[in-house]
Amino acid sequence: MKKDMDILELEGMEFWARHGCLPHEKESENLFVVDFRAETDMTAAAESDRIEDTVDYGRIYDITARVMNGGHAGLLEHLAGKIVKAISAEFPDLQEFSVRVSKRRPPVNGVAAWSRVTLVHTGK
Repeated sequence: MKKDMDILELEGMEFWARHGCLPHEKESENLFVVDFRAETDMTAAAESDRIEDTVDYGRIYDITARVMNGGHAGLLEHLAGKIVKAISAEFPDLQEFSVRVSKRRPPVNGVAAWSRVTLVHTGK
Protein backbone atom coordinates (compact mmCIF):
# COMPACT_ATOMS: atom_id res chain seq x y z
CA MET A 1 0.00 0.00 0.00
CA LYS A 2 1.23 3.50 -0.87
CA LYS A 3 2.05 5.79 2.08
CA ASP A 4 0.03 8.97 2.37
CA MET A 5 2.20 12.00 1.74
CA ASP A 6 3.32 14.21 4.58
CA ILE A 7 2.95 17.99 4.40
CA LEU A 8 5.69 20.59 4.78
CA GLU A 9 4.69 24.26 4.80
CA LEU A 10 6.47 27.58 4.96
CA GLU A 11 3.85 30.29 5.36
CA GLY A 12 3.88 34.04 5.60
CA MET A 13 7.17 34.87 3.87
CA GLU A 14 6.97 38.68 3.62
CA PHE A 15 8.63 40.82 0.99
CA TRP A 16 8.38 44.49 0.15
CA ALA A 17 8.73 44.67 -3.62
CA ARG A 18 7.67 46.47 -6.78
CA HIS A 19 5.59 44.07 -8.85
CA GLY A 20 2.51 44.94 -10.86
CA CYS A 21 1.28 46.15 -14.24
CA LEU A 22 0.45 49.76 -13.39
CA PRO A 23 3.07 52.54 -13.46
CA HIS A 24 2.74 53.40 -9.74
CA GLU A 25 3.26 49.70 -8.83
CA LYS A 26 6.68 49.87 -10.47
CA GLU A 27 7.63 52.92 -8.39
CA SER A 28 6.21 52.15 -4.94
CA GLU A 29 6.83 49.01 -2.90
CA ASN A 30 3.93 46.91 -1.74
CA LEU A 31 3.71 44.02 0.70
CA PHE A 32 3.72 40.55 -0.83
CA VAL A 33 3.27 37.35 1.15
CA VAL A 34 4.35 33.98 -0.21
CA ASP A 35 3.26 30.59 1.11
CA PHE A 36 4.83 27.25 0.17
CA ARG A 37 3.21 23.85 0.68
CA ALA A 38 4.70 20.51 -0.32
CA GLU A 39 3.42 16.98 -0.16
CA THR A 40 6.40 14.73 0.36
CA ASP A 41 7.49 11.64 2.23
CA MET A 42 9.25 12.75 5.42
CA THR A 43 9.76 9.27 6.87
CA ALA A 44 13.55 9.40 6.54
CA ALA A 45 13.83 12.80 8.25
CA ALA A 46 11.47 11.73 11.03
CA GLU A 47 13.80 8.84 11.77
CA SER A 48 17.22 10.40 11.14
CA ASP A 49 16.82 14.00 12.42
CA ARG A 50 19.08 15.08 9.51
CA ILE A 51 18.32 18.10 7.33
CA GLU A 52 19.79 16.21 4.37
CA ASP A 53 16.81 13.84 4.56
CA THR A 54 14.13 16.51 4.08
CA VAL A 55 13.25 19.59 2.07
CA ASP A 56 15.31 22.37 3.62
CA TYR A 57 12.80 25.19 4.04
CA GLY A 58 15.67 27.63 4.58
CA ARG A 59 16.62 27.00 0.96
CA ILE A 60 12.96 27.40 -0.06
CA TYR A 61 12.97 30.83 1.60
CA ASP A 62 16.24 31.83 -0.08
CA ILE A 63 14.93 30.80 -3.52
CA THR A 64 11.71 32.71 -2.94
CA ALA A 65 13.57 35.81 -1.74
CA ARG A 66 15.86 35.71 -4.76
CA VAL A 67 12.86 35.74 -7.11
CA MET A 68 10.87 38.31 -5.13
CA ASN A 69 13.83 40.69 -4.96
CA GLY A 70 14.96 39.97 -8.53
CA GLY A 71 13.50 41.32 -11.74
CA HIS A 72 10.08 42.92 -12.01
CA ALA A 73 6.95 40.88 -12.73
CA GLY A 74 3.73 42.42 -13.94
CA LEU A 75 1.42 39.57 -13.01
CA LEU A 76 1.18 37.55 -9.82
CA GLU A 77 0.83 34.48 -12.04
CA HIS A 78 4.21 35.19 -13.61
CA LEU A 79 5.81 35.87 -10.25
CA ALA A 80 4.47 32.62 -8.77
CA GLY A 81 5.56 30.77 -11.91
CA LYS A 82 9.12 32.02 -11.53
CA ILE A 83 9.18 30.81 -7.92
CA VAL A 84 7.78 27.40 -8.88
CA LYS A 85 10.35 27.04 -11.66
CA ALA A 86 13.23 27.99 -9.36
CA ILE A 87 12.14 25.60 -6.59
CA SER A 88 11.61 22.80 -9.09
CA ALA A 89 15.10 23.34 -10.52
CA GLU A 90 16.73 23.14 -7.08
CA PHE A 91 14.54 20.30 -5.80
CA PRO A 92 13.92 18.09 -8.86
CA ASP A 93 12.68 15.19 -6.72
CA LEU A 94 9.96 17.31 -5.14
CA GLN A 95 6.94 16.24 -7.15
CA GLU A 96 3.96 17.85 -5.40
CA PHE A 97 4.06 21.44 -4.17
CA SER A 98 2.27 24.74 -4.44
CA VAL A 99 3.25 28.39 -4.20
CA ARG A 100 0.75 31.09 -3.25
CA VAL A 101 1.59 34.75 -3.82
CA SER A 102 -0.56 37.41 -2.16
CA LYS A 103 -0.44 41.13 -2.84
CA ARG A 104 -1.65 43.62 -0.23
CA ARG A 105 -4.26 46.19 -1.28
CA PRO A 106 -4.37 45.43 -5.02
CA PRO A 107 -5.30 48.30 -7.33
CA VAL A 108 -9.02 47.71 -7.87
CA ASN A 109 -12.01 50.04 -7.96
CA GLY A 110 -12.99 49.32 -4.39
CA VAL A 111 -11.77 47.76 -1.19
CA ALA A 112 -9.80 44.51 -1.38
CA ALA A 113 -7.33 43.44 1.27
CA TRP A 114 -5.45 40.94 -0.91
CA SER A 115 -5.19 39.52 -4.39
CA ARG A 116 -3.81 35.97 -4.56
CA VAL A 117 -2.75 33.30 -6.98
CA THR A 118 -1.75 29.73 -6.24
CA LEU A 119 0.22 27.63 -8.70
CA VAL A 120 0.42 23.89 -8.20
CA HIS A 121 3.40 21.87 -9.39
CA THR A 122 2.59 18.19 -9.97
CA GLY A 123 5.68 16.55 -11.37
CA LYS A 124 8.08 17.09 -14.18
